Amino acid sequence: MSSRKSTRGALAFERLDDSRFGVLLDFGDVGVERAVALCSAEAERLRACFYAAGGLLVMRGLQDIRQRPSALVELSRLFGPEVENYRETLTSARFFHDSIAEILVLSNAPPCNHPPPPRLAAGSESQVRFPCQVNWHTDQSYRRPPPDITLLLGLELPPPGQGCTLYADCTAAFAALAPAKQRYLQTLEGIHAPSWIGRSRAAVVNGEPLRELLPHQLPQRHPLVRHHPVTGKPALYICEEKQLDYVDGPVVGLTPGPHGEGAALIRELLGHATREEFVYRHRWRPGDLVVGDNRNLLHCATWYDAERYTRLMWRTTVMGNPGSEYDGEQKSWIPRDGSALMAGMDGA
Repeated sequence: MSSRKSTRGALAFERLDDSRFGVLLDFGDVGVERAVALCSAEAERLRACFYAAGGLLVMRGLQDIRQRPSALVELSRLFGPEVENYRETLTSARFFHDSIAEILVLSNAPPCNHPPPPRLAAGSESQVRFPCQVNWHTDQSYRRPPPDITLLLGLELPPPGQGCTLYADCTAAFAALAPAKQRYLQTLEGIHAPSWIGRSRAAVVNGEPLRELLPHQLPQRHPLVRHHPVTGKPALYICEEKQLDYVDGPVVGLTPGPHGEGAALIRELLGHATREEFVYRHRWRPGDLVVGDNRNLLHCATWYDAERYTRLMWRTTVMGNPGSEYDGEQKSWIPRDGSALMAGMDGA
């Protein structure tokens, strides 16, 4: 596909290759200042195209952000009223950017030391579907209200074909279900939990001890189906097995535990939502910025050779429009009992 670059007075949107959803903005070599100016001048159109494309936008040619990281925050503000301060969320300090509080660092290099997911079995590298790929998730769903949108910037990358990011269209996945199944799912809630508190499926199976939690660190409930506050469309809202609570859940009202009815339903839905026809595979280039809507997408990192290559990503999350269900709610992760925000998070 030939690329129409957004180099002049208007943003030039294109379809993403090999995808049924998503849109591309290629800024070529105009530089980050011009790219930010173009997006700011057409912010309303930018958002409209983003939502019309199912909540997935790839911006290409933004490698200069590394020299001015505040530009990533400026672009993020175009997508919502609040760009989160990671020092005020349930995030371990090893992920903090050294100077910009709104940027989270994802890297296998120290001090982050964030490893890639396991390598798939030989011959299955092209597989995208759960449970072949296991780490499908939506960012920080263990908070309420959860973040709306994630922006992920690729700076240092392994060779092409390694370290891809997969995105699954949970709006299309929900629409493909039988009407009776749709109605049933809209009556249910999932219980979401951080991976470090001992309530993941693997932790329960392995008999790991539960962490003692402060009130602001407790698991949170969300509907299995959310209606998007902008488009109005229903979408599955589910998560990987390490980001759900397998002690009291993962589904409210269904038999709990790793072998219960709730667990079986989650595995069924993850397998359905990550079928090939619902998935876009992003093959990173330096300077790619991918904007994904957590309210109706799942995403999943894939393996890369962390012994040979460094992968460095910067991330921001935007919140402020989770939908009417969350109207008037205080942030669940902000202590209201005098506790320290990061208390008890050693090793998280």
